Amino acid sequence: MPQSSPESSYEFTRAITRLPARSIVDGLRAEDIGDPDYAQMLRDHADYVASLQQAGATVTELGALEAFPDSVFVEDVALCLPEVAILMRPGAESRAGEVEHMAPVLRDLYEQVVAIDGPGFIEGGDILTTSREILVGRSARTDSAGIAELAAIVKHWDYHLREVVTPPGVLHFKTDCSLLDAETILATRRLDATGCFEGYRVIHTADGEEAAANSIRYNDLLVMPAGFPQTQERLLQAGYEVHEINNSECAKLDGGMSCLSLRF
Repeated sequence: MPQSSPESSYEFTRAITRLPARSIVDGLRAEDIGDPDYAQMLRDHADYVASLQQAGATVTELGALEAFPDSVFVEDVALCLPEVAILMRPGAESRAGEVEHMAPVLRDLYEQVVAIDGPGFIEGGDILTTSREILVGRSARTDSAGIAELAAIVKHWDYHLREVVTPPGVLHFKTDCSLLDAETILATRRLDATGCFEGYRVIHTADGEEAAANSIRYNDLLVMPAGFPQTQERLLQAGYEVHEINNSECAKLDGGMSCLSLRF
C-alpha cells in the first residue's frame, strides 16, 4: 500500500461528523427496540466529538439533515484514503441523497474526489482499511458490483482490495470488527470464524458483548461503546488506551462508533 507507515491506517488529523436530525426517530433499523431519545443522542454525540478532539482531531461538524434520518452515520457515504476521497453508493435507497451533501465538503478538503456510479452498491460501514489491504464485506448494503468498482478505483493508488463475506443477520462488516493497530483486529467470534482475518492477530469480543466490536482507533485513543466490561478489560490488558462513549441511542438504529465519523 502507498501509505507511509503501518500506523497511518489509524493515525489521523481530521474527522467529519454530522449532528443528528430530529427525524432520526424514523431511521432504519433491523429490529425495532424503540425510538432513540434525541436529547440523549445529542449528549452522546457531543461526547463523541470531544473524544475525537482529545485524540488530536480537527473536527468538521456538519449540520443536521432533517430530510435524511440516518445522515448522522456519515461513514457510510464515503471512503477517505490519504490520496483520495471516494463517494459511496448506499444500498439503502433512503440514504442515496446523503452523498450529494457530503460531496462538496470532501472537495473542499481533498484535491481528488471520485465517486462510485453504479450499477452496484457499497457503503463505508462494510470497508475496513488496514496497513496491508482494504477489506470489503459483501452484505445487504454492499454487493459484488460495488466492490468491484471500488477495487478498480483504488488500484490506481496501488491498494490491494479483498472481498470478504459479512455473516447473515449482520448489517455491516464493521458491525462485527474494528482495527486496533497495524496487525490487530477486534472482532466477534462469528466474523473471525469466516477466516477473513487470517494473518492478523485477533482479539475477540466477550460472549454477549458483540456490539463492542464496532470501536475506532484514532491515534493513541481507542473509542468504544460503553457497557461492555469484559471486552474493555481485554483491551486494557492488551495495552490499549480505552475511552468509553454511551451508545444506547445509536444502537437502536444499528449504529456504532465508526459510523459516526469520517477519519483521515
